[in-house]
Amino acid sequence: MATRKGSIRQSFRKKSTGISSDTDYQDGDMLVPSADVTLDNSRTLNYRGGTGSSEVDLLGSGKKSQKERDAWIQFKNEIVRLTHTLKCKGWRRVPLEGADIDVERLSGALTNAVYVVSPPKDLSQLLPNKNDSTISLATQKPPAKLLLRIYGPQVEHLINRDNELQILRRLARKKIGPRLLGTFTNGRFEEFFNARTLTAQDLRNPETSKQIAKRMRELHDGIELLEEERNAGPFIWRNWDSWVGRCADVVSWLDEVMIAGQQGTGLSGTSAWKKRGLVCGVEWPVFRKAVERYRKWLEGQYGGSDAVKDMLVFAHNDTQYGNLLRLQPSGESPLLIPANEHKQLIVIDFEYASANMPGLEFANHFTEWCYNYHATSKTYALNERGYPTVEEQHRFLKTYVQHRPFRPPLSTQSSFTSLRPTLSHSVSNFMLDSRAPPAQIAEEEKGREEATEIETRRLMHEARIWRPANSAQWVAWGIVQAKVEGMDEALEARITHGKRDGYGDGQAVDRSKAGSDPLYPELKKMADNAKDKRQEEAEGVAREGGDAEDEGEAAFDYLGYAQDRAMFFWGDMLQMGLVKKEELPEDVRAKVKTVEY
Repeated sequence: MATRKGSIRQSFRKKSTGISSDTDYQDGDMLVPSADVTLDNSRTLNYRGGTGSSEVDLLGSGKKSQKERDAWIQFKNEIVRLTHTLKCKGWRRVPLEGADIDVERLSGALTNAVYVVSPPKDLSQLLPNKNDSTISLATQKPPAKLLLRIYGPQVEHLINRDNELQILRRLARKKIGPRLLGTFTNGRFEEFFNARTLTAQDLRNPETSKQIAKRMRELHDGIELLEEERNAGPFIWRNWDSWVGRCADVVSWLDEVMIAGQQGTGLSGTSAWKKRGLVCGVEWPVFRKAVERYRKWLEGQYGGSDAVKDMLVFAHNDTQYGNLLRLQPSGESPLLIPANEHKQLIVIDFEYASANMPGLEFANHFTEWCYNYHATSKTYALNERGYPTVEEQHRFLKTYVQHRPFRPPLSTQSSFTSLRPTLSHSVSNFMLDSRAPPAQIAEEEKGREEATEIETRRLMHEARIWRPANSAQWVAWGIVQAKVEGMDEALEARITHGKRDGYGDGQAVDRSKAGSDPLYPELKKMADNAKDKRQEEAEGVAREGGDAEDEGEAAFDYLGYAQDRAMFFWGDMLQMGLVKKEELPEDVRAKVKTVEY
C-alpha cells in the first residue's frame, strides 16, 4: 500500500520487541510491545466493517468494488499479522491467512480512525503442536476483542506520541483508562471495554452529569503532576504555541484563496469553506493578536504565571461525549452498588491530557454540550443554545467540589488541591467525632455549606474566563486537521520559494492585491491540477468540503468546526470587553456566538 516503506512482512521482521502485552512488567510498569510497522488504512476509509459475507453485499460488484474488497481483506490480514507480532494475548491462535475476523470502524472519533477488532466466530481449526499432533481450539476461550487506533494523517502537527504513551503508563499505574496492549508506527492496540459510548443527550442527564463530575475530580486529584509539567505552565498554551506556526501557513493560504475568489481571480471549485468567508472571521494575524492580548489579560487575573502554575491539575482536556464510556456490568459486579455507579463511567483518549487549570477542563466539557457529532447534517456546528445553564453548571461543579474520593497526606496533594476547603458530606460524620452542642454542630455545617458554595462559584468564574482559551485551542486544532485539495502542494511551493514567513507572521492580507502574488499563477495551477496528479492516492478518500467524491461516511468539516469555534471566541471577547464591536467586520458581528454566563 502507498504509505508503507516496503512490504509489511519485511517491516515486521525489522523491529519488534520480544515482550508480551499481558505478562511483562518492570518497576511496576507494564512493558508495552512495539513494532516498527505502518498499518495503512487509506484505501478502506469508505467501509465501516464486517466479516467476509457482509463485505460482498455492501461493496457491490465491478472492478472498483473488487479493488476495495481486496484492500479490506488485505487490511484485515495485516491486522492479524500485527497482533501476532505484538503478542496480543490469545491472538496467535488466529491463523495468519484466511481468518475471518470482524473489524468494525467506530464513528465519532475526530483525530484518529478507531476500530473494534473481534476474533473469528469459529476458532475450531486445528493447529499443530511441536510433536506434529493436534490440539483442539474449540474448548479454549477465544481471544478478547481489541480496540485498534490508527492515527490521523495530520496528527504529527498536533500530538507528541512519546509524551502520550508516557501519560498512558502513568494512568495504568492508577488503573485509569484502557490498558495499552501494543504500539506500532502509526497506531496502537488498546483494551476493549464492554461498554457503550455516551451520546450528546447523555451529557444533559442530571445523574450522568454528576457522575462525570465525580470522575473528573478523581482524575484531577488522583494523578500527580510531574515537576516539569507544572513548571511548563498550562498545556493549552503549549499546544497553541506549537500549533500556531502550522496555522499561519494553512490560514494564510486559505484566506488568500478565499479573498481572491471574491474578486473573481480565485481557484475554481465550490467548497463550503470558500463560501463561508475567512476561517477566523478576520485575517489570521488579527485573530492571533487577539489571542495573545487575551492571554496576557488572563495571566494578569492571577497576578502572574507562577500563581497559575500553582493551581494546575492533571486534566483530560477533551471530555466530549465520544470519549466517555459506560461499562455494562452484570451479575454481582461492585459497579452495581449505588455508591459505585459513577465508576461505571470510563474516560478514554488521553491524547491531550496534561497540566491545565480546572476551569479550562470545565469550560471544555461545558462547550461539548453544544455539539452533536452524529447529527444528520453539520456535525461540526456549535449550537451555543446547548451550553449548560447556570443551574446545570452549578450542579456539576458542586458535585465536583463535594466529591473527595481519597484524602492523601497534605504533602502529596497538588498545590491547588491543598487550597480547597475540606468539606463534609453530612452532619452525622461530624457528630461521631464531636461532643459539641447541636447549635455548634449546625453552625459548623452551615460554614461547610457556605464554603462549598464559595468554591463552586469560584470555579464557575474560572470556567468562564478560561473559555476563550479553550476556543482558541480548538480553532487551531481544526485548522491543523484541515484537508483541502491543493493545499499541501501550495504550502510546499511557498516554502520552496521562501515565502513561508511574512503573512503568517503578522501582516494582514491587502485585499486589493490578492491574486497578484508573482507565485500565484504557479499555486493556482498546482491546485487546479492536484486532483489529477494525486488521483490514485485520493481514490476513495473523503476530502474536506466536497472537493472529492465521498462514497462513504461524510468527512468531518474541520474548517467549519474551526470557524464556529472562532465565532464563539469572538463572542466571549466582546462580552469581556477585550474587543470592541466596531473592531470586527460587520459579517463577523452578525455570526458571533454568545453565551452570557
